[in-house]
Amino acid sequence: AVVASEYTASSSVRLLLPLNYSGLFSNHLSVLIFAICAFATCGGYSGYLQVKVDCADKRQSNRSINIDFGYPFRLHQVHFKAPLCEAKRGEILFLDGDYSSTAQLFVTVGVLAFLYSLLATVVYVFYQNKYLKNNRGPLVDFVVTAVFSFMWLISSCCWAKTVSDIKTATNPTLVFHLISACRAQENQCAATHEPHWSRLNCSVVFGFVNLMLWVGNIWFVYKETGWYKTGHRYPTRSASGKRSSEMRQRLYSESSFDQPDEGFGLSRQSSRPTRF
Repeated sequence: AVVASEYTASSSVRLLLPLNYSGLFSNHLSVLIFAICAFATCGGYSGYLQVKVDCADKRQSNRSINIDFGYPFRLHQVHFKAPLCEAKRGEILFLDGDYSSTAQLFVTVGVLAFLYSLLATVVYVFYQNKYLKNNRGPLVDFVVTAVFSFMWLISSCCWAKTVSDIKTATNPTLVFHLISACRAQENQCAATHEPHWSRLNCSVVFGFVNLMLWVGNIWFVYKETGWYKTGHRYPTRSASGKRSSEMRQRLYSESSFDQPDEGFGLSRQSSRPTRF
């Protein structure tokens, strides 16, 4: 009766808090939030660089140049018009580098991770029985979680390197080398506004935070698979055999001490010398 009551209580608790609810469900909610932060800070970024060209001829001084760029960071398509100090005409220049592939990979991983976490959260809450049927749901969830962990590792590392390359490509010193007027020593060039990198830096941080969350989520999903439950439900043969041998040894020793040894008592009495 006690075992039956305990089983009923555990079943009711499992219905209220299914699938290690405090760990797995809360971790997926964290994944939802940080996935949004990751692809939003990267995909919604836009910045600009402003430089000023002071020609030796004062009549053509204070020429400001605005260079706008943003996601998906195809910098080789970003063009701007720079003045030529020796003439009234200008030149069309382009930045160096195409970083769209890495940026789009990072955003794609973030969007897919958000959608899968949203779907998994709905399944945990409303479709518990189908999720646990034949142990297919936890196994599929475990494999997908491991794949997303690997994808976050690759995309976050590549994106961190790409952000560094974007900063280098938009560095004012490198831009000055592209402008013909700035290569002349008699002219002066200066940066009046530099891009703000706080959003891109945060996107890199959010990428590695998502990596840690997905790696930690592997353990919570693994606890719901049949591999973990089978290993904890059935003890190993070596451990059970060792326990049974110890139990048999203990019962044998107790029974040997409890039974009186009549033959030993008679032999002791017979060995005593008789007195006359």
